[in-house]
Amino acid sequence: MKQGDLILLVSPKGKRYLKRFTPDMVLHTQEGMIRFTDVDAAGCGGAVTTHLGHTFRILRPSTYDLVKGVKRSTQIMYPKEIGYVLLKLGIGPGIRVIEAGSGSGGLTLALAWHVGETGRVYTFERRPEFYELSGDNLEAVGLADRVSRFHHDITTGFYPETHIPGNPLTDPSGADALFLDVRTPWDHLDAAAEVVRPGAPVGFLLPTVNQISDLLRALETSPFDDVEVLEILVRHYKPVADRLRPEDRMVAHTGFLVFARHGGREAYKRPQPLPAVPEGWDPAPENGTTQESAEGD
Repeated sequence: MKQGDLILLVSPKGKRYLKRFTPDMVLHTQEGMIRFTDVDAAGCGGAVTTHLGHTFRILRPSTYDLVKGVKRSTQIMYPKEIGYVLLKLGIGPGIRVIEAGSGSGGLTLALAWHVGETGRVYTFERRPEFYELSGDNLEAVGLADRVSRFHHDITTGFYPETHIPGNPLTDPSGADALFLDVRTPWDHLDAAAEVVRPGAPVGFLLPTVNQISDLLRALETSPFDDVEVLEILVRHYKPVADRLRPEDRMVAHTGFLVFARHGGREAYKRPQPLPAVPEGWDPAPENGTTQESAEGD
């Protein structure tokens, strides 16, 4: 275990503490104190006891843990939506993705995790308090180096004043995917079409059906097609074999997701005039049998 590694300490009652490992640190909890020298000795996958005798598990945090652990002053996207967004947008190592509406940085963090060291996230936030908060959250989990952050209102497009054409740190041109979490995404469809590559997937998060209708109308005359609208509901079950039943509460509606794809380039047209038909060429019979096999029969 190295200085600065992220670790997750889980109490007997399931409370989770996401911390950066520092050998001389002492964590104070309601179940007692935990010395990080003991955490180092036990290692990830092990367990450590507090001075009051309570056992805490030591785990390596997943992306889910990191997203749930961000400091927030806005409603973050839930993991149930984030997982689907990552799949629909094709997010993986080496992907360049644009996000507008950083908020507290929950989705930004997940995108940064999955694009890896060879990809890039370009995130835009117009409100200074959210711009600062999302940056702090990315720094806290060690992913800030994968993200280009812009304090910029996208009503003027996706090219801020700091944009340097051809510079991969500041130029989002030709992005592989785009996601908008803004109030009026229909106002930014033309700008979005200009900044992504042909055929790129795009996604939107909206809280109300009225906004979905407005977006759908705009998409009808936009460069995007292959539209999908959905919401995701998650219901947990009580994990007791003899009394298996749903939990009393569930994570139901938290937002609507809309996806589409850039229409791509114009259809390829064969050069004119068409090449001459080779001398002696005879098309195959309509039933698909070649002339040679027909004569052989």
